[in-house]
Amino acid sequence: MSNTRYTVTVPVNFKKDGQDRTTFRRVGVAFINERNDGKGEILNIKLDFPVGVDELVCFPPNDNDVTED
Repeated sequence: MSNTRYTVTVPVNFKKDGQDRTTFRRVGVAFINERNDGKGEILNIKLDFPVGVDELVCFPPNDNDVTED
């Protein structure tokens, strides 16, 4: 069984010092799990709140991520 976890983010574009920049805002967590029939893996995404965006980006968690264990 896999315990792989990713931080789900949305990209936020902005300008700083005249340059286009992108930052990523956390909106949830994703887990890779084995299928019940054993024929592969699935990705479960748990959002912190409803998100009205057209793109989600997942990153491996870093030490500063807050978890609700």
